[in-house]
Amino acid sequence: MRSQLDGSSSAPLYQQVLDLIKSDIERGAYPIDSQIPTELELAKMYGVGRVTVRRAIEELAGEGYLTKRQGRGTFVTATKMIRKVHQKDDVQSFTQACAANGMHAGARVVSRKTVKADVELAAFFGVDEGADLLLVSRVRTADGVPVLFENNYYPVDGFEFLKDVCLSNCSIFEVVGERTGKYPVASDPCRLEIARAGINEARELKVPVGEPLFFMNVGFLDAEGAHFCYGRQFYVGSRYSFDI
Repeated sequence: MRSQLDGSSSAPLYQQVLDLIKSDIERGAYPIDSQIPTELELAKMYGVGRVTVRRAIEELAGEGYLTKRQGRGTFVTATKMIRKVHQKDDVQSFTQACAANGMHAGARVVSRKTVKADVELAAFFGVDEGADLLLVSRVRTADGVPVLFENNYYPVDGFEFLKDVCLSNCSIFEVVGERTGKYPVASDPCRLEIARAGINEARELKVPVGEPLFFMNVGFLDAEGAHFCYGRQFYVGSRYSFDI
């Protein structure tokens, strides 16, 4: 992976080093989750100073190609997925987003349980606070890499089958659609904010506690405008981006 920099190029040295490392990542020379050489090793490989290498690494980390792990080194992150979030009547599932990015979608069930509706959920479903809802929590993966910790709430009535039906490596929207004939066609509300991974999110998504995550609160409606389900979703920011 030793490459000669172009001394006659108008591109600054750090940009040339950045481009070479990025090329190595994209062609698989540095696999996902592998550790790249140290700053000193890269500086010797490319014949530049450590300051130049450090800037290239910082830029690549900012672009989502690399992540620094304290006391361990610098590692390759998964390629970011892009999911479109254009308007309230344009719903794209995680499985569809994976397909659009040429990735294989996976799903692992974390839990299925009956919970009590809080104020926000009660208002969305039009039920009393404290009413029973069914919560299905899953980890969604793209090409085997955890990307989304999915927490979907459903009314108990009409959705009891979700307690037992297979929900591994599939779209829950498709499962519900095949059983009920109903699919989400719109989202309202849909709020996206930044949150930090707690112990549960860090464990399921395999990120450090405190890692910045996208946190989405989203209500899904079916074709008749009925409340389909409500999601509280955590996305790994270094592995995911939204096209808004």
